Amino acid sequence: MSLVKRSSYPFFNDDLFDFFGNDRFFKKENVPAVNIKETENSFEIEAKIPGFKKEEIKIEIEQGVLQISGESSSEKETKEDKYTRKEFTKNSFSRSFQLPENTLEEDIKANYVDGILKLSVNKKSQKELPLKKQISIQ
Repeated sequence: MSLVKRSSYPFFNDDLFDFFGNDRFFKKENVPAVNIKETENSFEIEAKIPGFKKEEIKIEIEQGVLQISGESSSEKETKEDKYTRKEFTKNSFSRSFQLPENTLEEDIKANYVDGILKLSVNKKSQKELPLKKQISIQ
C-alpha cells in the first residue's frame, strides 16, 4: 500500500515562511499520522484525527485510491472590557492511499473512537487472484 501526499504549496508549508505564527496567507491542510499493519487477511489502518466528530469525516474510494478527509469549524466569542472578539476556526485534513490490487474495495470497515479512526481493508483470497495473465500480440 502506498501513500499519496498532496500539498497546494509544498514550499510554503515550512515553518520558516509562517511569518505571523499562524499561516494567515495560505490554507494549511493537516495530514494525520497513520499506522498501517498488514495481516494475512487485511490491511489495518489507524489514523490519529483528534477533535473531529465522526459526521465530519469522509472516507471515499476512487480508482483504487482510498481518501480519508474531514472538515470542522467552530466559533468562539470573547468579551473583554469594551471589546468583543469573535474567532472562527476551520480545521481540515486529507490523507490518501493507493490500494493494492489484492484488496476488496467493497469490503472496508471503519470505526472512530477517541480521536482514532480504524479502517480494515480486507484482501482478496488467493483463489480470487489471477496467477498468470496471457497477453496477446497484435
